[in-house]
Amino acid sequence: MSLLFRSRQQGAQQVNISGFRRFVMFWVHNLQQAVASLGELARYPMASLMTMAVLGLSLTLPATLYVVVKNTEAIGADWQHASEITLFLRKDLSQQEVSTFHKRLSLSNDIESVRWIDKNEALQEFRENSGFGEALDALTNNPLPDVLLVLPVANKRGTVQAQQLAQQLRNEREVEQVRLDLDWLQRLEALLNLVRDGLLALAALLCIAVVLIVGNTIRLNINSKRDEIMVMKLVGATDGYIQRPFLYTGVWYGFVGGLIAWLATAVMILWISGAVADISELYESQFALVGLTFNEMLVLWLLAIGLGLLGSYIAVRKHVRTIEPQ
Repeated sequence: MSLLFRSRQQGAQQVNISGFRRFVMFWVHNLQQAVASLGELARYPMASLMTMAVLGLSLTLPATLYVVVKNTEAIGADWQHASEITLFLRKDLSQQEVSTFHKRLSLSNDIESVRWIDKNEALQEFRENSGFGEALDALTNNPLPDVLLVLPVANKRGTVQAQQLAQQLRNEREVEQVRLDLDWLQRLEALLNLVRDGLLALAALLCIAVVLIVGNTIRLNINSKRDEIMVMKLVGATDGYIQRPFLYTGVWYGFVGGLIAWLATAVMILWISGAVADISELYESQFALVGLTFNEMLVLWLLAIGLGLLGSYIAVRKHVRTIEPQ
């Protein structure tokens, strides 16, 4: 009984060792094929580099446009007073009523801040700066109303949200008139949406072009090794084993192409940042163009690798299977 148990235990250990060995050898073979595919690319450096450059430069344009759109959206977010709501209060309100209304609005969860422009202070400032002091002295009553400048919270500064808040404030008893000038902001948002949609369409077309270019390059590579593939199939090599070097070739295309995209995008941003700085000086602004963050660069790199792998996968799945020994 003990001999039978020991034999079963030894058999289980052998199965575990065999399974572990197969697992290790699988990754060893993949590493060998990855290095071999890189060496194959080194045999034709100019042709390989041109394919990688096409992949990288194809991603440079949408990446640069993305940076421009991102910075434009950041400018729009910095214009906090874009959706500032001006409330002209009723003239018959007492100072106590205006103060109470001001405090009530300040406690609202939809409002970040409220600034009170007192009508008497506004009239005095207008008298000092307008040059119509003598004419204003002839007035028996102050014609100016008290004004409250309402700044919504961050999630209420969009066009639709600000309009809804303005409508709520318009229904307040103390409010006589509400002014919300969002026409220019609506135009800016419409322009950004147009650029964003155009960017997505352009990026999709360029990604498709990259997949086709990589796929065609891999197809030519497969056809050049047609005889070698037939010999490998004669000796029992599986389609997966034959396809892996070509898939790794696509990965290397994307790996280096992503680095080229990083460099080209940085050069493009550096180039246009000078023009942005000139415009900022004209408007007396301290705005500086912000490039890709580390996470965005990583996404760009992974996208390039994914496109290279996708193009090679489409090519090998279609062409390697059609090559059969005669």
